[in-house]
Amino acid sequence: MPVTIRQRRRLLRSTDANPTPPRTLLRPRRVDPCSSWVGVGCDTGGRVVSLDLYGLRRTRLGRQNPRFAVEGIQNLTRLASFNATGFTLLGSIPDWFGSRLPPSLAILDLRRTSIYGDIPYSLGGATGLTVLSLAENSVTGSIPPTLGRLRNLSFLDLSRNLLSGDVPAEFTGIKNVTYLDLSSNFITGVVLPEIGDLSKLETLILANNSFTGSIPPELGNVSSLFTLDLSFNSLFGALPDSLSNLSNLRHLKLGSNFLSGFLRSNIFSGLSLLESITLSRNNFSGELPDSLWSLSKLRFLDISYNNFTGSLPELSSTNANRNAIGGSINLSHNLLYGSISSGFAILLSRLSYADISDNYLRGFVPRDGTSRILSVKMNCFQNASSQRTQAVCEHFYEDRGIPYDDIVNENSPPATSLRSNSSKSYNAWKYIVIAVVGGTALLVLVIISVMLCFRRCRSLSSEQRDGSQNASSSIPGGGLTRPPIVAVNLPAVGVAFTFEQLARATLDFGEGNLIKHGKSGDIYHGILENGINVIVKRIDMGSVKKESYMVELDFFASFSHERLVPFVGHCSENENEKFLVYREMPHRDLSNALYRKPSPGEEGLQSLDWITRLKIATGAAEALCFLHHECVPPLVHRDIQASSILLDDKFEVRLGSLSIVCTQEGDGYQNVFSRFLRFSQTPEQSGTGLPPASCAYDVHCFGKVLLELVTGKLGVSGSNDASTNEWLEHTLRFINIYEKELITKIVDPLLIVDEDLLEEVWAMAIVARSCLNPKSSKRPLMKYILKALENPLKVVRDENNSASGRLKATSSRGSWNAVLFGSWRHSSSADMPSVSAQPRDDRSLRRSGTIRSQGSAGEHSFSRRRPSKDIFPEPQDIEDS
Repeated sequence: MPVTIRQRRRLLRSTDANPTPPRTLLRPRRVDPCSSWVGVGCDTGGRVVSLDLYGLRRTRLGRQNPRFAVEGIQNLTRLASFNATGFTLLGSIPDWFGSRLPPSLAILDLRRTSIYGDIPYSLGGATGLTVLSLAENSVTGSIPPTLGRLRNLSFLDLSRNLLSGDVPAEFTGIKNVTYLDLSSNFITGVVLPEIGDLSKLETLILANNSFTGSIPPELGNVSSLFTLDLSFNSLFGALPDSLSNLSNLRHLKLGSNFLSGFLRSNIFSGLSLLESITLSRNNFSGELPDSLWSLSKLRFLDISYNNFTGSLPELSSTNANRNAIGGSINLSHNLLYGSISSGFAILLSRLSYADISDNYLRGFVPRDGTSRILSVKMNCFQNASSQRTQAVCEHFYEDRGIPYDDIVNENSPPATSLRSNSSKSYNAWKYIVIAVVGGTALLVLVIISVMLCFRRCRSLSSEQRDGSQNASSSIPGGGLTRPPIVAVNLPAVGVAFTFEQLARATLDFGEGNLIKHGKSGDIYHGILENGINVIVKRIDMGSVKKESYMVELDFFASFSHERLVPFVGHCSENENEKFLVYREMPHRDLSNALYRKPSPGEEGLQSLDWITRLKIATGAAEALCFLHHECVPPLVHRDIQASSILLDDKFEVRLGSLSIVCTQEGDGYQNVFSRFLRFSQTPEQSGTGLPPASCAYDVHCFGKVLLELVTGKLGVSGSNDASTNEWLEHTLRFINIYEKELITKIVDPLLIVDEDLLEEVWAMAIVARSCLNPKSSKRPLMKYILKALENPLKVVRDENNSASGRLKATSSRGSWNAVLFGSWRHSSSADMPSVSAQPRDDRSLRRSGTIRSQGSAGEHSFSRRRPSKDIFPEPQDIEDS
């Protein structure tokens, strides 16, 4: 029997929703909701079949106490769709919700509704659902296995929440699902092989979680798959051959994992519909399969930062991908070699972006008709700048038994040139004349500058010798000061090695000794004649100016500290390439040591314990304190990331990557570091810009390193791309000085900590967030960051608290809380939204105590402590930095 108008109004009033226009608040009482109320849909019989709250807002009374109050919908027996996207339903989903929903309900969309808490098991009882979205909320806990009972479900989106734990096997009972998105959570465990039984699945997105193990071969059974995104996890092993069975696949995203091995020759042969492939930042090796270049619909390819080798394909003009117009390709940071064929040049001409840098490609770069943006640096091309030296290129090709007979001849035209020979010759000679004249003038200026600086240094040398002792003792904290130096005393900078000595130590710089391609040179492992293990950096002077090389030598000649990488010596015999030798660190760097692959008999990745992680953070802070506060003028590292933090056999930090150290801008000093670096900038560097010469920039980068230690998410500190920034925004929401429980949502799932250690993790996360303050003037100084890491519990505990650890609920304006978040409070709701920790049953962590929150979220349980005032400065001290 149809419900009356009065009954419909009474049922709908419980949702407390009204359209945005203020006039809707004064709607007459006796109108028919089906015909007059925005967002209400009814069938021909006058029964409500849909509620759409998208774009609506609560009444004035409802906004005073927003809550998840939708009891009225259980009386709408014909309701088929409930869309509350963006409508505030603050609170947890009640347990009755799933069991009392109308059986007719097919669509339940609760995106961005501010709900929190666990997903109730009863939701599995809403068997009529075909669409379920809880995305972009603060849902916690694990995925209930009862969701597997939703047999009719075709669309499920649980992305951008705080879900954790393993995915239960029962979950894969949703056999009719076509869209499944669990991305941007903290889900652990393996990718379930049972997903291969979801025969109707078209989109699978598991990105940005903590999945481990290998990619299950069973995924190849889902022939209907359109999009597969497993990026930003900790997956390892080779790609299963069965992926070639995904004949309908359009988008394959596997970047930022630990995947390795060769790509089988037929891996892409059955994937003719592929439009985008992302394999970047893995450990793949071997040659690129020919089947990759036969993908006629491919418009996006990113295989950067791997170990792929081999030559580029000999594409003909007929089979070069004609659908790639406006597309993008990134082959950078691999070991590719050979020349660019005319067919591949045609492919490049159809792209809007192409990056083939940091390889060993040779010959000529096609000048005509190439992509609008083309990066070719650090190769062996003859007609491009910032290339590797002839010696490096020859050695690379000799190691592979390939003749290298390229002769530098700027007059030789590229094969794909469409201009006449006379025009090319004229332009070539024009550039040569300009280069000679410009180079001569530049050389004269350099000689005059060096002579003037050298004369000034000589005039100051006697004064320096007479007053060096007094000057050193007059600097607070043992600071170091010295006048500018231009000519480096090479015999005083470690051992002066010969090229033959270093060649023997590195086995002729063989491929087996190559560790990686660094920003300023190739890094090799070597063993000296006395048995000492060393790292040899081979610097190509064709792409790195001599002044930059001298900066690092000058740095080691002038400064030493136990937290800096031990410098062994140098080799300057060859004008085309220079060598710097350091003592090898047994544990390499933080990016390699944080996780290690399991040994035989072990399961899963092995990670560093918390004590070691805190030790590493403190050691890195000590190194930066030396540069920022003990060196006069202050020095800026400008390349702080996990790969710059080297670790010895006891996991003691030795800071490396010192090739772009400079003085802080605006300190009044104009010494050799800043002059060298400004002078040595290439036009490309000037266009893109070097990192800021500011201590605050180092602090910002250090904050990202701290987040890596807390979350276990590798690659954050060395990247500034959109996905990394999105991850930072998502993660920083859960770092709050008042709510300790939030930190458990982002802690590395492989990290085992008790209650006391959890407080230290919480403290480090708070310090990390302060380092990442958007306003550089509000970031703390390194000396205060070091004190915080040395006394982490004082960050979150009151200095006068009792042994029982009673919690405080107040905070002074001059406290660490005010220093860290004072400048963020006004914008936190818009720029950095926070979420509230909700009570949950977590037996692995003991509760420190509970207090009542006076916020809108109701009553919550969390730790709230006032930090110690003596550890951190007053806000005005931070602003002065």
